[in-house]
Amino acid sequence: MSAASCLLSEDQFLCSICLDVFTDPVSTPCGHNFCKNCINQHWNSNVQYLCPLCKKVFNTRPELHINTLFSEVVSQFRQEAQQKTSSSSSEQQAAKPGEVPCDVCTGTKLKALKSCLVCLTSYCQTHLEPHLTKSVLKRHQLMDPVENLEDRMCMKHDKPLELFCKTDQTCVCMLCSVLDHKTHEFVPLKEEYEGKKAELGKTEAEIQEMIQKRRLKIQEIKHSVDLSEEAADREKAESVQVFTALKESVERSLNELIETIEEKQRTTEKQAEDFIRELEQEISELKKRSSEVEKLSHSEDYFHFLQHFPSLKAAPPTKDWTEVSVHPSYEGTVVRSVAQLEETLSKQMKKLFETELKRVQQYAVDVTLDPDTAHPKLILSDDGKQVYCGDVKKNLPNNPERFSLCHCVLGKSFSSDKFYFEVQVKEKTGWALGVVKESINRKRIIKTRPQVGYWTICLRNGNEYMGCTSPTVRLSLKSRPQKVGVFVDYEEGLVSFYDVDAAALIYSFTDCSFTEKLYPYFNPYKNDGGINSAPLIICPVNQTV
Repeated sequence: MSAASCLLSEDQFLCSICLDVFTDPVSTPCGHNFCKNCINQHWNSNVQYLCPLCKKVFNTRPELHINTLFSEVVSQFRQEAQQKTSSSSSEQQAAKPGEVPCDVCTGTKLKALKSCLVCLTSYCQTHLEPHLTKSVLKRHQLMDPVENLEDRMCMKHDKPLELFCKTDQTCVCMLCSVLDHKTHEFVPLKEEYEGKKAELGKTEAEIQEMIQKRRLKIQEIKHSVDLSEEAADREKAESVQVFTALKESVERSLNELIETIEEKQRTTEKQAEDFIRELEQEISELKKRSSEVEKLSHSEDYFHFLQHFPSLKAAPPTKDWTEVSVHPSYEGTVVRSVAQLEETLSKQMKKLFETELKRVQQYAVDVTLDPDTAHPKLILSDDGKQVYCGDVKKNLPNNPERFSLCHCVLGKSFSSDKFYFEVQVKEKTGWALGVVKESINRKRIIKTRPQVGYWTICLRNGNEYMGCTSPTVRLSLKSRPQKVGVFVDYEEGLVSFYDVDAAALIYSFTDCSFTEKLYPYFNPYKNDGGINSAPLIICPVNQTV
């Protein structure tokens, strides 16, 4: 039969009425073949009984008989066509690398359509048929095809992992729930999956929020760089104006100053670039994590979901950028450079100091004295703005914060990187001002110097101004300060002191290494029989210099 069918073309097995392969082929008296149902319907709808092909008219409706031989040939043709179609379909559905193959197929493994958690077997469309038709197999749990189904079996009891132990946060089988985990809390995998999926949605929202915050931080840093560039331009312009008319020696100072400013700008830009690069890397990592979260959130594989959920739920390895910012710092740059020039620059220096003082005064803070730190002889005003040394030692609690031997008191700390305050020292013959680190020793007398956490200046014997370093630096001042301004730039490592009325720099500590909180420091010195009885007064900052 197969040889006979091969001699005929496909068209010869098609009914001329339905244009499909013959079904129950019958022959008319004129010798033409049609599907039995097709020719009957044709004659039922026409008055004349004629052949659709040769148009021969029959006076009476012919009696139709099945063409036995031709019917067998058609049947053979149909089988061969189905086999070819099946073979072609098999080639198209053969499992590709990365796809789950059918565990039942021999030879070429077809792509699996479903995996059975009861049989622990993956099936292609053909071998899946019994699970779709037989009532016993219909009760089995089918899922999208997965590899390594044995991993979904309890290694101890050889039963499917169908429950989730909330106590141990792991997948268990039915026997585990009554034996090894009998006192624990259990839920079906699906229930735990749905709960964890909801949590994963929250995680995704949190990640997106983190990404948005970092994008905003990038914008903030870029804006800071723009401000830094503007500040640098202004600084260079002022510098050029000051040094234009100077001789060769002064021009060298100008070049050095500009180079310092530009180096600060480069450092600022480099810092910003590093921050942006780190932020973009975090965004990239968060996007990757977001993609993994999204992919996992759409998974209906309970086991896979629960196995990977803890790693994605964990907090991303990211940095807290809340306090990170780029702040250009040019305070004191021009001042320290011009201070080294000859006396002929005094007018230009005066102008520069005034500008400088206005700039640092923008960082003014409201300083209040902390009575818990005050030495027992010190007398503080009710508003915490004045302090002087009395003659009587008060009976106060000797708490750890309080100075026991030095006549000192601290102001409260500030969280800002830059801060400025002013103190009136009028009519005093001795005082010390500045900032100190939190961990200084407050129970004994020590030398006040940066090495032990003091950045201060002082007045002794009515006319000796000192920078409290090691060794002490004697300060030559043109006028006696009545009001002292203290400016701190934590990131820059700078502490500067100003004569506010003269708009002059008194002294600066540079390249400081701050690692702790800094506190304003006040020492009014002893009363000295009433000669030094005037108080140190914290003044409101007047920015009209």
